[in-house]
Amino acid sequence: MAERLLIRQILRRWQPNAAVPSCKIKLIKAIYEQQCCYTAGANGENYEKEKNHQWLILPPFTPTADGSSIGKKLYGRTDETNTTALKWILKCCPHLPRSLVQKLFRLRQVRKECSSDESKDQRPRRVGAKDLMDIGDRICLPKSVDEKSHPTTAENQSFSSEEERKIVQSLELYKDSAIIVINKPPGMPVQGGVGIRRSLDELAAKYLRYDYMEPPRLVHRLDRDSSGILVMGRTQLSTSVLHSVFREKTIGASNDVLGCKRILQKKYWALVIGSPRRRQGSVSVPLIKVVIDNGKSERITVADNSNTLSGQHAVTDYRVIASSPSGYTWLELSPLTGRKHQLRVHCAEVLGTPIVGDYKYGRQAHKKLGHYLESASDHLKLADKDTAGLELESGSLSDEQFSLHLHCKEMVVPDISVVLQHGNISDLDSARIGNIVLRAPLPAHMQTSWDLLNSKLQYL
Repeated sequence: MAERLLIRQILRRWQPNAAVPSCKIKLIKAIYEQQCCYTAGANGENYEKEKNHQWLILPPFTPTADGSSIGKKLYGRTDETNTTALKWILKCCPHLPRSLVQKLFRLRQVRKECSSDESKDQRPRRVGAKDLMDIGDRICLPKSVDEKSHPTTAENQSFSSEEERKIVQSLELYKDSAIIVINKPPGMPVQGGVGIRRSLDELAAKYLRYDYMEPPRLVHRLDRDSSGILVMGRTQLSTSVLHSVFREKTIGASNDVLGCKRILQKKYWALVIGSPRRRQGSVSVPLIKVVIDNGKSERITVADNSNTLSGQHAVTDYRVIASSPSGYTWLELSPLTGRKHQLRVHCAEVLGTPIVGDYKYGRQAHKKLGHYLESASDHLKLADKDTAGLELESGSLSDEQFSLHLHCKEMVVPDISVVLQHGNISDLDSARIGNIVLRAPLPAHMQTSWDLLNSKLQYL
């Protein structure tokens, strides 16, 4: 530091002079460069201490089978993707919420030590979430992140409720070492957001962790007003595998892949207004998102000819379970792709049979029936209920106001626990992996509607 101040004073004194001998300039330059080298050397000696004090350093990257590669292997496809910085952090730090890690990337607080750097004193460089990892690369996170990610026992107990715990755990349909499945009640949001105090992902993190260090993570979504089977991964790896399975299912159906394996199957029950022309068939039309009300809201609709290329291909198989003379029909819907509001839009806009209680896409049909044009869950004050709004009895055909009659009744998923216990993923034979068949009983309002129409139903 003293040498730098001396050099600055010399430069200030020489500044007024018009002509400075070139030899003196070279001499000052040499002194300055020597000082920079000395400072860099001193920093290099202390770098390891500073790094360990300020950063949480993850293990060097080594290529291993991740969830995406396992999912593609189950479908009999090759994996050509590489591991990104985001995936490596989530793999090394399963206790860190994904939202927190993504926030670190947005704030540019994630660094990477590249194995290709020859100098050991090279400081970590900023890295993006989608940047690829090379063998030997090390990720550095702020030291404070690991401290904040572990809530204390007192914090966990401050908002616990034994009654709430019993209700949430009563929703369990299935549990093994890799996944946990619950029967989502209608009116309960799956994810938290603005104005939502309780959501299933938060409740699962509190009450469905059991002896696991990691909280259950969402694998797929269900609309707030719908109900039925909701699968959650119990570890980061099992969640990643199932994410890939759900994604590959959509990719295969969207691209009309011949001989595509259907290792994932979903069946919904829906009560619709009217009846489709055919007793069974398939709907295959692209869907797009449109903004309405001057940007205040949005909805999904069937893409027209001009927007076909920008639309997301959506495929749904359907069949009539039973119909009644009163104008209602029970449908079994099997989505081959996983698009937002896919079943609701296909029923309302393609089949011409909107789902009972779907006031967003079946407004006119409900208006003709003389019913309220608001969903039942709009009037639920979930935050004021001690039971977190987990029981919704009203909304059947016997009530003045309908709840959405859409329920994920059956799902077939691969036995991920066996896959993860398999020693060598490279020789994994998907044909030998068993399936888990999941079934969820109808919610109270749909069961009541079924009982009301049962004497009049004409079964297929």
